[in-house]
Amino acid sequence: MRYWWVNQNQTSRQEIDGGYLWSPKRNANDARNPFYESMREVAPGDLIFSFVDTRIAAIGIAESYCSELPKPEEFGNAGANWGNAGWCVRVRFERLVNRVRPKDHMELLRPLLPDRYAPLQGNGNGIQSVYLTRLPEMFTESLLALIGPESIAVRQNAEEMDQEIPAVHVDLERWEHHIESELDRSSVITPTEREDLIVARRGQGIFKQRVMQIEKRCRITGVENRDHLRASHCKPWRDATNEERLDGENGLLLTPSIDHLFDRGFISFEGDGALIISPVAHLPSLKRMGVPPDDFRAGGFSSGQRRFLEYHRDAVLLRAVR
Repeated sequence: MRYWWVNQNQTSRQEIDGGYLWSPKRNANDARNPFYESMREVAPGDLIFSFVDTRIAAIGIAESYCSELPKPEEFGNAGANWGNAGWCVRVRFERLVNRVRPKDHMELLRPLLPDRYAPLQGNGNGIQSVYLTRLPEMFTESLLALIGPESIAVRQNAEEMDQEIPAVHVDLERWEHHIESELDRSSVITPTEREDLIVARRGQGIFKQRVMQIEKRCRITGVENRDHLRASHCKPWRDATNEERLDGENGLLLTPSIDHLFDRGFISFEGDGALIISPVAHLPSLKRMGVPPDDFRAGGFSSGQRRFLEYHRDAVLLRAVR
């Protein structure tokens, strides 16, 4: 179990009542933000403290890994400079009666603040630039003690949570259907192009044909029968341009279970073919799904594939714990 602090002043009601965290992918200038990148490190069973208006307002248990989702409509005018595409984590929040004000307890908490990416200033004031940041264990234990009995049941539920890989298909399906609707309304592509693009989302059609000119078998299992293979996008269909969605070098042939792991960021590949297994993946599940040890090599890639795989490692692979 890991512990997180989230500042939710602008969108606390929507996120706590809606049961989720949502952040943009990047800053308004398209720069990386470490507090948005933290969303990609959250795993089911992690504990999340919600900080609202100087107090700990709720404790939540993460119920999913991070997935992509449009900015929630209920945010309204909040975050006007945020991009539409963002990261979402499902969280089961419990609002607190004892809403601890950390500023009143800084003699205890100050020495336990992390040196990097601290959630509070030394005087106990919040840091506006922080969205989601990881908490040290000793800081967390002190915070739980201050909250008291209300925190015990939440923590026990988190510890008992099943660590099998949970489904996040619903969020991704909503996002991809949203993109399909935009394609349907587009007046700049022909009906044939539109069909090719939508079929490519499922790893079939002309996209699969183009991938099969480069790939002959599943990179992990070795399966060669095309009926049992999908063409999986390295740069996801939902993030790609129309040209990239049909580019054969943006694909690998994978069996459905391996395609699921690759698409959700539980595995990836180095440019030299070395398999990468995300540290948040559930290893017993991966073993049952046919994933070999992480010293496995999948063979060489073309220059175009290496370029798209770099995007996959950078933007899709669920990241290492800091």
